[in-house]
Amino acid sequence: MGTLKYAILGLLNRQEMTGYELTKAIEHSLLGSWRAKHSQIYPELKSLTQKGLVKYEVEISGTVLEKKVYSITEEGRSDFLHWESKKLPLQPNTKDEFRLQLYFSSCLPPEKRIELLEHQLALHQAKLQKLKRIIQKFDAIPPTEEPYFSDYLVLGGAVAREETSCHWLKTCIDLCQQRLNDSQKD
Repeated sequence: MGTLKYAILGLLNRQEMTGYELTKAIEHSLLGSWRAKHSQIYPELKSLTQKGLVKYEVEISGTVLEKKVYSITEEGRSDFLHWESKKLPLQPNTKDEFRLQLYFSSCLPPEKRIELLEHQLALHQAKLQKLKRIIQKFDAIPPTEEPYFSDYLVLGGAVAREETSCHWLKTCIDLCQQRLNDSQKD
C-alpha cells in the first residue's frame, strides 16, 4: 500500500474527519509535501476501513444528509506509529516537467529559453509569497509536543525549497542573459 495510507492515518491520528475534510487537509494542510486526488482518497478510506485501520460513524446533517466521520482505530494508530518511526531512504526526485523542458531547451531561441525561465521564476516567487504569508500566522515557534510544531517544520522546508528554486532560476536567467548579450556583441 502506498504513502497515501499514512497521510490519511496521520491526519486521522490528529482528529476525526469526513472524506471531504481529509481531501481538503491533504490539499492545504500538507503544504505540498503530499498530493492526492479526491478519486484516490475515498477508495483508500474504504480499503483502510476493510482492514480495520479506520472506522466511521454516520452523522445526519439536516433532515436527510448523511456523512461519514472517520477516525483511526488502535490498530491503525499502531500501524501509523510503526511507519512514522521508520528511517526512510532518500526519495528520488519527483517528475518535474519544467526541468525536463529546460534540459531540452537548447533547441529554442535564447530569448524563448529566458522567457520560460522567467515564467517559472514568477510562479515560484508567487508560491514563496503564499508560504511566507502562511508562516507569518505563527506568532512563535509552537511547542514540540503540539501538532503545529510539525506543521511549522514542514512549512519551513517548503519556504526553503521555494527560496532555493528562486535562487536557481535567477542564476539560470542571469547566465542565459549573459550568454545572449555575449553572442549579440560578436
